[in-house]
Amino acid sequence: MKEQIYTIPLMDAFNAGDECPFCFIERNLEQHTMDFVLGAGASYMEDDIRAETDKAGFCREHYKKMFEYGNRLGCGLILTTHFKKKNEELKQQIKMFSPAKASMFSHFKKAQSTADAPKTSIGVWAKAQQESCYICNYYKNTYSRYLDTFFELYRKNPEFVELFKKSKGFCLPHFADLVENAETILSDKEKSDFYETLFPLMTENMQRVTDDLEWFCDKFDYKNKDADWKTSKDAIPRGMQKAAGSYPANPPYKSAL
Repeated sequence: MKEQIYTIPLMDAFNAGDECPFCFIERNLEQHTMDFVLGAGASYMEDDIRAETDKAGFCREHYKKMFEYGNRLGCGLILTTHFKKKNEELKQQIKMFSPAKASMFSHFKKAQSTADAPKTSIGVWAKAQQESCYICNYYKNTYSRYLDTFFELYRKNPEFVELFKKSKGFCLPHFADLVENAETILSDKEKSDFYETLFPLMTENMQRVTDDLEWFCDKFDYKNKDADWKTSKDAIPRGMQKAAGSYPANPPYKSAL
C-alpha cells in the first residue's frame, strides 16, 4: 500500500491493535502538543506562540498534565504572561459588571452552581475561560483532519478497508464521530456499505470487552482462583477506554529532559 506522509499516522494507529485507533491518534497528538508547548524546543519563549497561549489558556485537565510534564520554568513563564492578560480582562469585567436587582424572594433561594448556564456577564466570561485550551484546540483541529483522511482512505484504498474490518472497533465517542461524519461525507451507497461493516464491528468488540469484564469479575470467585485470566487482566482500563475514550491506566506523560 502506497502511503502519503499525512496517511502514515492513521495507518500506524490501525496497525497498533488498539481498542480505538482514534484514541491512539489523539494521544500522540496531545503528547506532540505537550512537547511543542513545554519541550526542548522552548516554543513558549517565542512571542507568537506565547500570544496564542496567553489568549487561549488551558483547560483544567491540561493544566494538570502540564504540571505533571515536569517543566516548571516553562509553566511559570506561560502562566505569568497569561495571568497578566487575564488580570486586565478581569478588571474590565468587574468595571462593566452591573448587579441585577434582587427580587423580594431572594433570601429564600439556595445557592446553586450555574456553570452550565451562567446568568451574569462575569459567569459567561469565566465559562469561556474554562472552555478555551490551546492544547485541546490544536489536537482537536488536527484530529478532524484525520477523520477526513479516514474517509478518503476508506473510499480509495482497499487495503485500508481490510485493516478497518480487522480492527477492534472504536471507543463510543469516536464511533459517534465516524457516524456523524459518514452521514455528511459518504454517498447513500457508501453509507450502506460502511455501516454494514462498522455496526457489526462495534457490537462484536463491545461484546468482547463485556465478556472480558465479566470474566475479570468471575476470577474473584474462589471457584475460579486457579483458572486462566484469559484476556481479562487489563479489562478495566480497556473497558473504560471503550466507554469514554483515552487511556486511564497510562502514567503521566513527562518531559524527556
